[in-house]
Amino acid sequence: MWMLPSIFHLANSDDDGMVSHKLEKMRSILEESMLENRPRLPCISLSKRNRAVVRALNPMLVTYLEASRDLCETDSILFGAALAVCRIIGAKLPVAGRATQKSSAIPT
Repeated sequence: MWMLPSIFHLANSDDDGMVSHKLEKMRSILEESMLENRPRLPCISLSKRNRAVVRALNPMLVTYLEASRDLCETDSILFGAALAVCRIIGAKLPVAGRATQKSSAIPT
């Protein structure tokens, strides 16, 4: 499991190897998240810690977005990034298979 305090202190670390390893782990989570089914994402607070995760992932997105050929690909990249943030910060995600079930609730 990814350790949140380590992410928060990425900018303050003097060990370039450790930072590089953590960023590669984040990139791996990002790439996996872009390929998966789309669960419903929770709202997350904009705490300092969560913003640090987003700031760390932002530069990684440039490569994918520049290579994007259409809006569908761009949508998948951005959704994957949002899912990666949720996974990295440990946000509760729906159990696999529930994302595609239709709700019986009447919309407002």
